[in-house]
Amino acid sequence: MGQIEMGAIQVGFTEAVRTVLTQKYATFSGRASRSEYWWFFLFYMLLAIAIAVLAFVVGSFSGQQGEVSSGVILVMVIGGLLALALVLPILSLQVRRFHDRNISGWWYLALIILGMVPYIGPVTSLSITIISVLRGTDGPNRFGQDPLRPEARAEVFA
Repeated sequence: MGQIEMGAIQVGFTEAVRTVLTQKYATFSGRASRSEYWWFFLFYMLLAIAIAVLAFVVGSFSGQQGEVSSGVILVMVIGGLLALALVLPILSLQVRRFHDRNISGWWYLALIILGMVPYIGPVTSLSITIISVLRGTDGPNRFGQDPLRPEARAEVFA
């Protein structure tokens, strides 16, 4: 485990996290492969679980009954700051994932806004998930080169 082979390029967990956080922190142009997207999503979920477990452990050993300890508050503040620092990379990664499907990032914004409407939110969340799961377009599209096969050309009979 640790790497997924897709086409001619292998994108592993650490490579995906490093790429999103260092090279493409707030890059809304270009495309993101499924492996890059899902490895970073796994990293984000593991980070959230680790912070929740840490807050639980700190709260368990605080000795205070019925009150929130200052240690738990500190862990939650750190977790909140981390979540805030990851907003831009997550948004840009999702837009690049839409671009890989040849869909404008403005559709992502529209789905986010529609998700705030009662009873429509679950449908928009499902739509975003489905778009994120589907394969990207083969070869270059209007948003850039294929992240899995950058050498591929648009001409079919080249």
